[in-house]
Amino acid sequence: MNSGPQLHQVDVLVIGAGAAGLTAALSVPEHLSVAILAKDPSGGSTRWAQGGVAAVIDDEDSVESHVQDTLIAGAGLCHQDVVDSVVSNAREAIDWLIEKGVTFTKSDESFHLTREGGHSYRRILHAADATGWAIQHALDRQAIRASNISFYHNFIAVDLCYNRGLGPKTQRVSGCYALNNQTSEVDTFLAHAVILATGGASKVYKYTSNPDGATGDGIAMAWRAGCRVANLEFNQFHPTCLFHPDAKSFLISEAVRGEGGILRLPDGTRFMPRFDSRAELAPRDIVARAIDQEIKRIGADHVFLDITHRDAKFIRDHFPTTYQRLIELDIDMTTAWIPVVPAAHYTCGGVLVDSHGETDLPGLYAIGEVSSTGLHGANRMASNSLLECIVYGRATAEHISQTSQTGLEHTTFIPWDASQVVNSDEDVVIAQNWA
Repeated sequence: MNSGPQLHQVDVLVIGAGAAGLTAALSVPEHLSVAILAKDPSGGSTRWAQGGVAAVIDDEDSVESHVQDTLIAGAGLCHQDVVDSVVSNAREAIDWLIEKGVTFTKSDESFHLTREGGHSYRRILHAADATGWAIQHALDRQAIRASNISFYHNFIAVDLCYNRGLGPKTQRVSGCYALNNQTSEVDTFLAHAVILATGGASKVYKYTSNPDGATGDGIAMAWRAGCRVANLEFNQFHPTCLFHPDAKSFLISEAVRGEGGILRLPDGTRFMPRFDSRAELAPRDIVARAIDQEIKRIGADHVFLDITHRDAKFIRDHFPTTYQRLIELDIDMTTAWIPVVPAAHYTCGGVLVDSHGETDLPGLYAIGEVSSTGLHGANRMASNSLLECIVYGRATAEHISQTSQTGLEHTTFIPWDASQVVNSDEDVVIAQNWA
């Protein structure tokens, strides 16, 4: 029996259950109660991340090199202080993930490091070709066991609620309204701190590597609450999404190119050296534009990714998920070229935040793909996104912990009122067929 809208009260509300949200939830002190709202119980985009986590752990590599590679990939629009901070905290983030149960692939006794576009050295730690799944699985297990964390699955955040004062400095977030898909009622969640970890907005594109939930909800909610957003024009396209009528948005990991994969036209011609001296290992934007240009130039539907020159066992061992999925589609990547096209992959901009993830609205934080930290600039470098999730998730939790020591403001009940959701001045209708 439907008992009507419900009121929930917690110390910390996390909207989103991917790597960023789970990291923050697990890093909050245990004396604070945490609620995690999950539109999609699978964890959004994190689960589908095949590549890995970028971190300097090899003596031949350096933090300075990782910083410079990131700045170059971002086309000069990264914030160097942010890049320095995130990259410097990478090793600590890896140690934290290992502590939480993530098992990275090893070669003998050392971590196996792969290389991806834009990186000068092998510095990508990975769990075969399913790193995102490994991280999601490990953090899920930890969060389920945590006594202070409660999950609310199949809830869709509708809008933020906040105490309205006479000026920006007198306002503070107080929770959110969320549609309970099981009851079709809009419940109210009150919290001292709210963390947006809702992911990006690539699903607004027809061709994307993202799951259906990547619809930009968190960005829209923060903007309606008066928060600044930045760099939303920079949506990164992944160069190699599988082109197949029976495959929905299946990504061919960048690590395939990192391990020697070659991009070819249908007649077998290799074309990337004509566009960049780094060839297939150029940053994603360069490779994606090159593929797009060649497809349009010759009138093809796609190009091919060829790694057949590598040993078959090596391919199966390093890319088991990709190999198995392609076999299901009658493509053997050890002997056949893989048809690929660029697809919308990552929202480089988002809600503007400071060094600990707080937005313009006190008490409201944004971490992961929903945020604009300054790390990515105009183009995200491969495997920096999972790193950002962990570093900022922990920084946000630390800031909330420090704030709780001085006493958090008391939140008050604000009943749901649909009129509080302000519509855009333009009545824009987008009609596309994603089938």
